[in-house]
Amino acid sequence: EAVGERKTRLTPDGILVDWDKRFLSNKKFDAVVVVGGKGAKKSIWDDPILPLILTDHYRAGKVLGALGLSVVSLARAGLLAGLDTSAPNHESCTQELKTAGAFIVDEPMTFSNQIVTARDDSSGKLLGKKILELVGFS
Repeated sequence: EAVGERKTRLTPDGILVDWDKRFLSNKKFDAVVVVGGKGAKKSIWDDPILPLILTDHYRAGKVLGALGLSVVSLARAGLLAGLDTSAPNHESCTQELKTAGAFIVDEPMTFSNQIVTARDDSSGKLLGKKILELVGFS
């Protein structure tokens, strides 16, 4: 179970600590969405498994999404070079994105290739709606 900052609870289909290609190889994911809050810099930016998951799914033509500070995980996976990217106004995040070659735009949500990025939690609904549209639930 995942618990959000505002105590929202949900059960994700998978979490990083449980990721194992052998176990999940028979499961099909239409999208991978990385959600970042205040703890994203400490908990997911340096995760060694997340870039592999993101690049595997990107190469498979799947939709990727990132919210808030988690957009850095896409940058570190090498997936944002040359793409318009929505991101929070956060010094470390901005530097990471620029280093990765992303173009930061002042939009609540952007979509390029099969990647959706959203600036912050106020853009979460836009992110979710776009991902649902892209995977066929419009």
